[in-house]
Amino acid sequence: MKLFECQACGQPLYFENVVCERCGHRLGYLPRLTTLSAVEQQDGEIWRALATTEPLYKFCPNAEHAVCNWMLPADSPETFCAACRHNNTIPDLSNPENLAHWRKLENAKHHLFYTLLRLGLPLETRKQNPEEGLAFDFLTDQVDAAGNVTKVLTGHATGLITINLAEADDAEREKRRTAMGEPYRTLLGHFRHEVGHYFWDRLVRDANRLEEFRAVFGDEQEDYGAALQRHYQNGPPADWQANYVSSYATAHPWEDFAETWAHYLHIVDTLETARAFGLKVRPRIKEGAELQAEVDFNPYRTSSIEDIIETWLPLTYAVNSLNRSMGQPDLYPFIISPTVVEKLGYMNNLVQTSRVE
Repeated sequence: MKLFECQACGQPLYFENVVCERCGHRLGYLPRLTTLSAVEQQDGEIWRALATTEPLYKFCPNAEHAVCNWMLPADSPETFCAACRHNNTIPDLSNPENLAHWRKLENAKHHLFYTLLRLGLPLETRKQNPEEGLAFDFLTDQVDAAGNVTKVLTGHATGLITINLAEADDAEREKRRTAMGEPYRTLLGHFRHEVGHYFWDRLVRDANRLEEFRAVFGDEQEDYGAALQRHYQNGPPADWQANYVSSYATAHPWEDFAETWAHYLHIVDTLETARAFGLKVRPRIKEGAELQAEVDFNPYRTSSIEDIIETWLPLTYAVNSLNRSMGQPDLYPFIISPTVVEKLGYMNNLVQTSRVE
């Protein structure tokens, strides 16, 4: 992600900030300009953005719930911002816990949309495509009068992504991470994985690129239900790290695609952040040249997966070492084998040839 600063006073800002802590200006994110801007009220709900001379803006209505800081042109016929207009079902906000969890989910979802828009990927709402447009249901487990619990399963079906609100509870998410043997389980990771299924439909199936996909990931016509059952019963192959980015990716070609897609987004977004901070890796060890790296390219635009991986690997070694110094788990606890590099290269090519901007 890019770095942001207040146009009024120069204070460094986080993507999620809604007010500049130094000068008090309200802040709004302008997705078309990919910038966070200090804004000044003009008339009622109309605002002027200091980052541009473009026409006036309005805030997304979800700003009133403190779940969104995105803006859209004041004369836009759209009501919600580019991220929130994809919401299909939001939680019952009369429950304060639901609101707190929804804020965490929206934080992750807006980060996701930052990346999708930076990549120029095609995005349709349910209004534009009622059958398969991208939409989100944020749901909670239901308990009937007899105390029976109906669990909400996080997943994707024909463009509709369902997220269990319980995932926003840190303790519950850690419990599930441990139970499922996952070294990495985050809200943003969920969004990136599930949206991978959506883009498989759009960019592979609907674009007639199945043969190219099968050459890299295998035949998706394998029975999906049976494949998942086999995975949960038997676990991954003993040598799975030679060919897959995660153990879950071994379950079925669709899951391999979604997991690899998620990691591709992890990598390009983190590399952009490293580039914005001017980070370089140059360890003071003998024969350490292979660990040197500098992000001197735009990871969202490069056609070279080699540049991405050759920079990513030294960077992960460095940040993992920093985390260990703080007694924390590795930031990126994964092995990228040559086969996984090939799959990531497929993703990069797929994305770069699918831009609609």
